[in-house]
Amino acid sequence: MLIAIEGVDGAGTTTQARRLVAWLESIGRPAHLTREPTTGPIGELLRRVLGGATGAVDPWAVALLFAADRIDHLRREIEPAQAEGKIVISDRYVLSSLAYQTLAVPEALVRMINQRAPAAELTLMVEVPVEIAAARRRARGGPEELFDALEVQRRVAAAYREHAVRARDAGEPIVFVDGTPDEDTVFATLRDALFARLSSR
Repeated sequence: MLIAIEGVDGAGTTTQARRLVAWLESIGRPAHLTREPTTGPIGELLRRVLGGATGAVDPWAVALLFAADRIDHLRREIEPAQAEGKIVISDRYVLSSLAYQTLAVPEALVRMINQRAPAAELTLMVEVPVEIAAARRRARGGPEELFDALEVQRRVAAAYREHAVRARDAGEPIVFVDGTPDEDTVFATLRDALFARLSSR
């Protein structure tokens, strides 16, 4: 299985992805934790772009890099882990490209360049107000990245919701989770949603 966990920067997806993998391992289900952008060669370039180390990069080029990183991710990491019988938990996946890249790139293009990426078998959409997410980012420190401006994050959050609802209404298994309570409460909700999906197979 491929499970995606999505949300704006500061929603807590990274922490919760780690906890879900640890929980799966604790119940005897082999699991693999991964993320996008990846730690592969294209993902490392993307992280430099997002951090501003490369100077301005055209949004179409950024969208193409994300799609290229995702295809490399599938071949290099996700599919080999699945072949070993592991459940893959990915911190971000295709929905993130639809939320972020469509701010400046036509949706049709984003969908076309990501068409080789199969849909996740469950997407956990963690939603928090952008002001809370921004406060969390400040608390963890680090430089501001390309999409971190509050107004941009408002647009990203709205795009996430729009694309996630459309995908759910089209039949994709997407669960919306309130990410504002404490970490343990959010984890329990995510764990229950994942357990329900596992039990239905």
